[in-house]
Amino acid sequence: MENLHKIKQDICDIGKRIYNRQFAAANDGNITVRVSENEVLCTPTLHCKGFLKPDDISLVDMTGKQLSGRKKRSSEALLHLEIYKQRDDIRSVVHCHPPHATAFAIAREPIPQCILPEVEVFLGDVPITKYETPGGQAFADTIIPYVNKTNVMILANHGTVSYGETVEQAYWWTEILDSYCRMLLLAKQLGNVSFLDEEKSRELLDLKEKWGYADPRNTPDFKDCDICANDIFRESWADTGVDRRAFPAPPPIKTSPAATNGAPSAPAGVDEAALVKAITDEVMRQMAKK
Repeated sequence: MENLHKIKQDICDIGKRIYNRQFAAANDGNITVRVSENEVLCTPTLHCKGFLKPDDISLVDMTGKQLSGRKKRSSEALLHLEIYKQRDDIRSVVHCHPPHATAFAIAREPIPQCILPEVEVFLGDVPITKYETPGGQAFADTIIPYVNKTNVMILANHGTVSYGETVEQAYWWTEILDSYCRMLLLAKQLGNVSFLDEEKSRELLDLKEKWGYADPRNTPDFKDCDICANDIFRESWADTGVDRRAFPAPPPIKTSPAATNGAPSAPAGVDEAALVKAITDEVMRQMAKK
């Protein structure tokens, strides 16, 4: 039997850390912990996360129905519950609005890869979901395409959601992500972002696998991907309005002949159809001169 009071205290502690880091203004954010197959502890709605008490935490079932608690559960609990339904290994979910990561959510700018070792090992490719009005099941469903390939997501025009085996671990991914986004913005002000090369990037992926952290790039499905080019989630960009605007694409990493049938591939971030059209137009222009 889990010690529910201790878990509630842990939730309050993380709430205070979120508030002190300015990851949640006023009553922003929500935290849940799954305590049984059908029961989830949930922070209350309209309550500052920096001043939570164990008695403020409610208990809900996996449909969102409140089972106990003197305050109404968070209005965004359905997002958390959908993550638990999709991932049996997850025991806690943290949602908040860390300012630097949320800036990327607002700009819909993909998070550059192969720059900081800690990010490659602990986070990997971070997706940006499709925007949906918060609170309902449609909002909860926006995480489904990505939830099994990552432990942290950016919610378009909203904030972040991260999840793990404990409430502290779930919070860690958010803190790492926001710190990284801040570093990226500072480096951009200095005028340069330097990428790691293929050899060093693959060394980090090897370490990640050795330490037991999952990454799609270490699976057969993505063995021929460009490991630094956001290949895991790049196909979703057209539907979610994500595009590289502030940060350049990384230098292309060569793929195996099997991935391209022996043909050279276009550099990461290049629209191949647009490139072919541009070349064709130029050929036709030159022919017209003759």
